Amino acid sequence: MTRLGQIGLQLGVGLTLAVALVAPGLAGEPGWPTYGGDQGGQRFSPATQITPANVKNLAVAWTYSTGDMKSHADFMARASFENTPILQEGRLYVCSPFNEVSALDPGTGGLLWRFDPKLDANKRYPNDYICRGVAFASNIDAKGSACNTRIYLNTADRRLIALDARTGKPCEGFGNHGTVVIPPGPQYEGKTKRFGRIHTTSAPVVTHGVVIVGSSIDDNQKVDELRGTVHAFDARTGALRWAFDPLGDEKPPFRAGAANVWAPMSVDEARGLVILPVSSASPDFFGGLRRGNGRYANSIVALHVADGTVSWSFQTTHHDVWDYDLPAQPTLGLVTYEGRTVPAVLQPTKQGLLFTIDRTDGKPLIPVVERKVPQDPAAGDRLSPTQPIPVAPVPLAPNRIAPSDAYGITFWDRGKCRDAIAAARHDGLYTPPSTQGSIIYPFTGGGTNWGGLAFDARHDIVYVNTSNAMHLVRLIRQKDFAEARERFFGKEVSPNEGAPFGMLREAMLSPIGMPCNPPPWGQLHAIDMHTGKVLWSVPLGTTEDMAPFSEYLLGKTGTPNLGGPIVTASGLVFIGAAMDDYLRAFDAKTGAELWRGRLPAGGQATPMTYVWKGRQYVVIAAGGHSKLNTRRGDQVVAFALPN
Repeated sequence: MTRLGQIGLQLGVGLTLAVALVAPGLAGEPGWPTYGGDQGGQRFSPATQITPANVKNLAVAWTYSTGDMKSHADFMARASFENTPILQEGRLYVCSPFNEVSALDPGTGGLLWRFDPKLDANKRYPNDYICRGVAFASNIDAKGSACNTRIYLNTADRRLIALDARTGKPCEGFGNHGTVVIPPGPQYEGKTKRFGRIHTTSAPVVTHGVVIVGSSIDDNQKVDELRGTVHAFDARTGALRWAFDPLGDEKPPFRAGAANVWAPMSVDEARGLVILPVSSASPDFFGGLRRGNGRYANSIVALHVADGTVSWSFQTTHHDVWDYDLPAQPTLGLVTYEGRTVPAVLQPTKQGLLFTIDRTDGKPLIPVVERKVPQDPAAGDRLSPTQPIPVAPVPLAPNRIAPSDAYGITFWDRGKCRDAIAAARHDGLYTPPSTQGSIIYPFTGGGTNWGGLAFDARHDIVYVNTSNAMHLVRLIRQKDFAEARERFFGKEVSPNEGAPFGMLREAMLSPIGMPCNPPPWGQLHAIDMHTGKVLWSVPLGTTEDMAPFSEYLLGKTGTPNLGGPIVTASGLVFIGAAMDDYLRAFDAKTGAELWRGRLPAGGQATPMTYVWKGRQYVVIAAGGHSKLNTRRGDQVVAFALPN
């Protein structure tokens, strides 16, 4: 394993790519140049115009409709508007769930140009229709020439497209008239060739002359799944520079695929590193045919941008059989813990854990201990006897439940939940899947998902949201699989082709549709990284848009959520994410909710903020989410203080 990457890399035939890390609205005004606010994904803005004192005056400044509610009306049930816009060179760039890119006027939301890649919506993609973002790069060609500044777009059907950032026209010199097909292509299968095995959902990253892309692969379909190879392409020509397979040269009897990078990546420009959040190997809930820990699966991996070789790695889950892959962008920043300051990686996880890793060597800054975990897996599997747990902060999501903890608003539904918990294995965090049925708690959509965290490096404080619910996972012997698929029609029943077991995964809900575990079901947390202490935790979201007036009956329950927070220098945390149609502002010091702005649809996206011509805007995609089944829409909404 090599050490640090080179500083100031030069790649290609005399090509050095300078990526704008500061992209103000106008000279000196705070902008939002990349998906995570900066290449390290801190989601921090130095903007100070909107403050805890005046945030109550925020109002809608403009809205923009992508038109998807009309043009893709038949497919909106499978669409999730997860996009975070970026601001570069006086244009706001938005990507719709169907990979259509719009360039907008930052002050009015007026359309400047629009590009439609003509995605075939009749195809079924593994994670439905999602585009979390696009990437920008400058100084690609001669100054003043077409495509000197570019937008890079991943599409669901595995295309990488380069667009002229000023006009939206494809860059002729990139690949085939502006398009490169990302290996291995979309890989459709089935009798009608309609079902895709691989696509892309997160924005690419651009650094040191290359564009780097990951992939999204469907869960629980095959043992011998496609590999989750990360590809790097020449930013000017589209030529393939290198490829990295997290499973590497694992050979039989090891059988697995995936270990892909579906969540956003981060870049350490100075060290010439790209930081990958790698997912689990296939299939998710049975590992008997992939003995061992899976090389770089479930790991934070730092690659040298120059050639794709590994600088260091750190595994957060050993031999994953819980779908506890890394779901969020690694956040880069200087962290001071107990008096020691290092360049660090902050990695939240589905388990509700937060790992803090030294970026120079991949070793924990906050110590990690290997703790014994439940054993007795399904026949043929062999678990790791221990799992890595950071000593701080404490887990941000609950992970153990007993039948007596069952929740319900009536004796009847509480009793049903109590019986369901009692009937399943419930040994706490890392309970192995079983034919009996095992409780995965937190569920595979929580604690923290693709929204990631926000980091205020001035005060060493992390802000992160979590979802608190349970999954019941039952392994199904292959001889019983056909009958089970028929019996549980309409639920997630997957074949795990090539394994001795298929699987059933379902949320543990009461008969009236409420989680069987006690609230809060969604929270927002603040963590002091100097000590690892949780400063505050507050419920996030209400049941208002699921059941009118239920908030008055149930109290502050919070809800499961998708999307992340941002933090501003004025002391505000903005977040949508919850299952009601609001964008919220919280006091960064106390966690008090100071404002909520009504949205036309679900805000399951991470917001962004910028200053344009002296006025600060907070912008969020409000289009709802297929997995949470929130209200669908196609609008980008900008809030600002009155002029």
